This record gives sequence, structure tokens and C-alpha cells, in this order.
Amino acid sequence: MSDSEPIILQRTDRASRKSVQQKTKGGRGHQGPISFNRRELAQLLGMYGRKVAEGEWRDYAIDMHREKAIFSVFRRASEYPLYRIEKDPRLARRQGVYSVITPTGLILKRGHDLKNVLKVIDRKLRLVPA
Repeated sequence: MSDSEPIILQRTDRASRKSVQQKTKGGRGHQGPISFNRRELAQLLGMYGRKVAEGEWRDYAIDMHREKAIFSVFRRASEYPLYRIEKDPRLARRQGVYSVITPTGLILKRGHDLKNVLKVIDRKLRLVPA
């Protein structure tokens, strides 16, 4: 190393790791794990808060993987999830990024708009005339 060569330092904190692009199997790069953005989290937690107030749900979990992000809701903390709301960007041009999945693996609804997909879970009860 001579005096004319610059010294290049690499950062090792979290901010620098987020900026490194990773290649996926399809050849397209994305940055780190898939996650829910602020607007999506507001919709998910708003629905979760209503269900907690009604006494239906008691716990939730958020998992962020390389391929998809998962918001799971539980009736009790020790049980399996009642519903999984998944965000999978690989399906953006096909069925839709968001899906609601039951514990048995049945997909209740898929779509491009989270608000419309969540309507499957957040249905209001209505009085049926006799």
C-alpha cells in the first residue's frame, strides 16, 4: 500500500448491512428480509386491536423471512395461530402479495390490497330478519 492509495473502510453496523443487495434465485436483488411497512402494520394492528377488544384474540407474532413476512394471530399464546396473514412479493403479479391462511393451510383470500384481504377476517355480524 502506497501513500497515494486511499484507505477504504467498511462499515459494520446495521445500516450498512441493510444496503447490501442480496441475489435471489430469480436473479433479482432485494434488500434483507421482507417486512411490513408502516401503513400495513397500522391496518394489521388496528384489526388486531378490535379483535382483542372483542375478546377473540390474545396474542400475535411477526416473522420476517427472506421470501415473505408473516403476521400470525393467536387465541392463546401457547396455541397454533388462528390466522396467518402473509406478504409474499413473489406473487405480486399473479394472485396478489397478501393472503390470509387458516391453521390447516386453507387460503381464505388473496389479493393486492391488504384492506380487502383483511375483510375476510374482520367481518361484522349483522342481524338477519326472521
